[in-house]
Amino acid sequence: MRMLKPGKTYDEVYNSFSWNIPQRYNIANDVCDQWAEDPRRVALVYEDENKKILTFTFADIRKYANQFANTLIARGLKRGARVTLLLAQDPECAIAHVACFKSGIVSSPTSVLFGPDAIIYRLNDCKAKAVVTDSANYPKIAEIRAQCPSLEHVFVVDGEPQGASNFWTAIEGADPTFTNVDTAADDIAWISYTSGTTGMPKGSVQPHRMLLGHMPSLEFIYDFFPQDKDTLWSPADWAWMAGLADILLPGWFHGCTVIASAMKGFDPEEAYRVLDQHNVTLALLTPTMLKLMRQVPDALDRYNLKLRAALSGGEAVGKELLEWADRELHIKINEGFGQTECNVILGNNGNVFPIKPGSIGRPTPGTICAIIDDDGNELPPGEEGHIACKRPHPVMLLEYLNKPEATRDKFIGDWLITGDAGHMDDEGYFWFHGRADDVITSSGYRIGPGEIEDALLKHEAVQMAAAIGVPDPIRTEIVKAFIILVPGVAPSPELADALRESVRSRLAKHEVPKLIEFVDSLPMTTTGKIMRRELREREKNKIN
Repeated sequence: MRMLKPGKTYDEVYNSFSWNIPQRYNIANDVCDQWAEDPRRVALVYEDENKKILTFTFADIRKYANQFANTLIARGLKRGARVTLLLAQDPECAIAHVACFKSGIVSSPTSVLFGPDAIIYRLNDCKAKAVVTDSANYPKIAEIRAQCPSLEHVFVVDGEPQGASNFWTAIEGADPTFTNVDTAADDIAWISYTSGTTGMPKGSVQPHRMLLGHMPSLEFIYDFFPQDKDTLWSPADWAWMAGLADILLPGWFHGCTVIASAMKGFDPEEAYRVLDQHNVTLALLTPTMLKLMRQVPDALDRYNLKLRAALSGGEAVGKELLEWADRELHIKINEGFGQTECNVILGNNGNVFPIKPGSIGRPTPGTICAIIDDDGNELPPGEEGHIACKRPHPVMLLEYLNKPEATRDKFIGDWLITGDAGHMDDEGYFWFHGRADDVITSSGYRIGPGEIEDALLKHEAVQMAAAIGVPDPIRTEIVKAFIILVPGVAPSPELADALRESVRSRLAKHEVPKLIEFVDSLPMTTTGKIMRRELREREKNKIN
């Protein structure tokens, strides 16, 4: 059942919603069991690395999740134990999450891109009792296993190397029935690690209620889903909130089919194929992904898309992408804003209110957001400060695992501070200026990199752009831009001058990049966000 009542205006939708979070709640009941009585209802369509398609019904997911829950308990894992899932968009990853929810065991999604050091930190921080992984990543576990005293069991989904059990063999004889644990809404469901901006990664402790906290926002941004035959897909890995909490779990909450693939990295041509072949109606595509898709020649002459809504975020979408999507894809790109600890708290729905290019939208139904200063005072429209969300809100983390000081510092009074800087305009739209540490300070000006990057992207020679501040003895910082050119365009000093002039014609003089470097690639996260912090570190190392 949809949590949000559709409406024709923002005020109508926002004002008609109120929270009703039960005291007892288990995610598995909603994302699996309620749909499993229909033996034909398809939960997951998975493409392996050879594009072989495997289809799982909700009845399949329930059976295998029940078997894995029983297997974990038989191996001695008790309620509250932690299981690390070192997998990508594998069916076993989804099955294992549901098994953990059912049994009161805590899952911890972990990216397969991590090396041994990153994995050992996470395993030891959450005291993982078991790991589920694949043959390609098992050597990382074998290498560090002796340094992980809590780790007792390793399951490999596509093999049985020495020291591990094959996932499917292990569950084969287990009872396919299971009575879900009676969990409180505030009981821990999973732990997601977020790198933040300083120190070691922090384990964001996510309660079962967090899924309910997501749903009104995603129903709003996905233009009041579910609708008939809604099918969801994103290249975003399920190790991250974008893939897990914005696609997989919300899709299954409404009994929709989710598409998954073994795609290694993002291939824009493949993205079009997947969208077409699998009749995807709802997608999460980062601005970086959309920019790459825009470069594919004649894509819409070769593929027949059924998209009706798309969620984007992580970086500013910008006017160019919005206009391209409206013109070519015939959809609105609804930007959303949030973070692991407090996800999707601002967003757009272009069919309900006008999208302002560059804005991250307005507070989603059930959410109170504001721009605050360092003392927690709300700032008036136009003033820059912390983008913050007021508690209580069911989408918020419980705490940072083993880090009470970090938990305390996440809040100013009743405001959860996102770590992002921005402002609100006089119509209630929020504008992202950058991560608090991404904001460039030059000659007394505070400059958000997103606006500069959007201006650079308007030049026909630019495929991708990133802007950062680099130290300057006079101005504190000066703006430096890193540019990936479109194929066939050669870098030159004359082109750099033309790009500066292009920015100067659109933005203020102090926002024009003093330095421009042409590069072949930019450091990015697995969800397609440019890692400006890494670019800053590179520049500091050059100086040192």
